[in-house]
Amino acid sequence: MGEVIEVNGPIVSIHQPGIRNGEQVKIGELGLVGEVIHIREKNALVQVYESTESVRPGEQVLGLGHPLSVELGPGMLGQIFDGVQRPLYQIMQQSGESISRGLDIKALDRAKKWHFIPHPDLLVGNHLKGGAELGTVQETETIVHHVLAPPDCEGEIVEHAAEGEYSVEEIIVRVKGRKDSIRELKMYHKWPVRQPRPYRSRSNSNEPLMTGQRILDTFFPLLKGGKAAVPGPFGAGKTMVQQQIARWANADIVLYVGCGERGNEMVDILQSFPELTDPHSGRTLMERTLLVGNTSNMPVVAREASIYVGVTMAEYYRDQGYDVVMVADSTSRWAEALREVAGRLGQMPVEEGYPAYLASRLAAFYERAGTVTSLSGAEGSVSLIGAVSPPGGDFSEPVTSHTKEIIRTFWALSKSLADARHYPSVSWLESFTDYADRAAEWWAENINVNWQHRRQQALALLSDADELERIVNLVGPEALSSTQRWVLECTDLIKEAVLQQSALDEIDSYCSPEKQFELLDSMLDFYEQGALMVDLGVPVEQLSELPFIGELKRLKSSVTNDDLTPIENYRQRIRETLDRMRAEYSQQREAAAHE
Repeated sequence: MGEVIEVNGPIVSIHQPGIRNGEQVKIGELGLVGEVIHIREKNALVQVYESTESVRPGEQVLGLGHPLSVELGPGMLGQIFDGVQRPLYQIMQQSGESISRGLDIKALDRAKKWHFIPHPDLLVGNHLKGGAELGTVQETETIVHHVLAPPDCEGEIVEHAAEGEYSVEEIIVRVKGRKDSIRELKMYHKWPVRQPRPYRSRSNSNEPLMTGQRILDTFFPLLKGGKAAVPGPFGAGKTMVQQQIARWANADIVLYVGCGERGNEMVDILQSFPELTDPHSGRTLMERTLLVGNTSNMPVVAREASIYVGVTMAEYYRDQGYDVVMVADSTSRWAEALREVAGRLGQMPVEEGYPAYLASRLAAFYERAGTVTSLSGAEGSVSLIGAVSPPGGDFSEPVTSHTKEIIRTFWALSKSLADARHYPSVSWLESFTDYADRAAEWWAENINVNWQHRRQQALALLSDADELERIVNLVGPEALSSTQRWVLECTDLIKEAVLQQSALDEIDSYCSPEKQFELLDSMLDFYEQGALMVDLGVPVEQLSELPFIGELKRLKSSVTNDDLTPIENYRQRIRETLDRMRAEYSQQREAAAHE
């Protein structure tokens, strides 16, 4: 038993011989939980996950003997946790709308019974390896929970439970380990959040994480097991982009971590997610969703821990063979928590006050993404998407610049696009992806072999149009040739008909890969045919006034994902119209030549 020496905000200095770095402790009469972060002889510094108001020197400190860990087992899906995995619904039942300090609430329901079906290899005398599957329970209507042995457990099975109803606290397997010690396994186990869960091997996938958002999937794809960032200033639509990803992504499990964001935004998410329908199963989205809520008015140290809590739970479902997507909103607020704690510890500030280890902490977090073969032999993935909130939209600030060097897909949000009501406001000039070549393999096998060519062609047109718009702003449209004016006309069509997408449109909120390619291919086909007409001398104004252009812009919200026939019908109509115009102009040129 130790005692408090000094209190400095969330940092408490304690005297307790034998305490270990990283160990959790309980402080004072309220039993505030903290984590040892620095040891000097018999004294230690503790970062406390709750407000230390009223804590005074001399109060008792109790070491718990383990680091910050999460409970991993059935019953997590559909839950809303705080930054240290306490269920917020149970907290509200005990303490009302405000979170009382010192609450000790288990993450998993101890009373609920689960129907456990043992794995066929769970036999007395068999050798059990760490991470092996013990059996299954039906966690939700759509997700089967594979109960796993702790990764650090190995030995001979001496006893196991039969199929039946069990709570997470009941013993289902007994294992004889070294020196004939008996270890009792339950349907859940604990794992330290700052330690990545082990796996057998890592592999590279070429399957994109399809979000149903054209600007993301077609132009800047993210692969399953990949890492991406969504940077953008206030009001650029980061939260809406993340909600669309969480709702429509073709992942088995969705994990949303609200880290240090404004309370009203988090409340909106907590209220809207339970009302959303999973488009893949037709059931409530919460059956495959986990939410971690740690708003800006909650303790700063718990904000720092929430990212690790979220990614550890994501790795657990990955180890079961599921594809998991985790959205962290936002890593900037997490970095600010690092900065505040580092300042109280007296550590040397580097870039804009952030500690010197900011880049390494970011890299270690994003490195936990990946597609792996788990210890049980299952194939699963964790895709990490971190939102970044650079002050004033300055992408050169430390968090954004370090993140940009680590991730491989960068979805940069533009305030000017958002102000122009262009959503999603993802900038096609500042965004990038390193996964395009591998994603092209999947698109060629499943959708169309021309995907890579069409994508590059569209991006080149958009880049050319940006240069031409600068010329127009300087000297006026008269300086452009007919071909250049046609480029501007068609890029405006691509922006409106392909890049813009309404999250509130019943049809256009989600766009299938097939429809994404057909829409882009149609617009580029129209551009190419129109370019031939311009070369013949047809005025750009005449082409831009063709009646079907307005219908082209509305195809995204009038054609469903199930029936793409109308798109081909429009393409045929455009070909016939332009062929007639081409024939007329050819005849006129021939007649003029004869005269």
